[in-house]
Amino acid sequence: MTDPVRFEIDPRGIATITLDRPERLNAINLRMRDLLWEYLAAAAAIPEVRAILFRGEGRTFSAGADISEFGTAPSIMAARRARHDRDIWWQLLTHRCVTIARMHGYCYGAGLELPLFCDLRIASADARLALPEVSLAYIPSAGGTQMLPRIAPPGVAAHLILTGEPIDAETALRWGIVDRVVPPGDLDAAVEAALAAALADPAAARARRLRLLGVADTAEAGPPLP
Repeated sequence: MTDPVRFEIDPRGIATITLDRPERLNAINLRMRDLLWEYLAAAAAIPEVRAILFRGEGRTFSAGADISEFGTAPSIMAARRARHDRDIWWQLLTHRCVTIARMHGYCYGAGLELPLFCDLRIASADARLALPEVSLAYIPSAGGTQMLPRIAPPGVAAHLILTGEPIDAETALRWGIVDRVVPPGDLDAAVEAALAAALADPAAARARRLRLLGVADTAEAGPPLP
């Protein structure tokens, strides 16, 4: 059985992390969470890696968490401990590498929250974005309630969180949730251009993430992010 997340490093120092469970619309299960944790740690530990690209295999980025695994932890405390020990969201927010999300198809739930933690979000015109957790009677628990209001206008963030309604890529661009929208056939070229610009000036790309952390620049942030 192949792993549901792939990790590759090219000669430029770009690590590509691919969600590879297309038969389930790249729904993120516990195995994928653990692999994301391991690969983010590996990227941080390999000096040659300067940027991380997240992408989804198949026709969608990710439809969100795999709800078939909900309630399968032995206890609430065990589930909470696992989330703490495998906190990929804080790992993303404090990562030393530039991070870019290549978004297409469904970007729902955790499939939107993961890109929200990235420095740049490049979307195909066919992308659909949503935080639909309210329809399952819970909140966006992978950082959506914290990150979206820091990126989008507060009223927009509240609408998406409280209604669960999806929006298209152009609407997401207008509200500042994604940085660029291109036709599906131009997505790879747009991502390559974004990677080239980020590698040329990584400090500028990461400055936005520092602002999300509540600091103005690396001098005010203290020691470099791990």
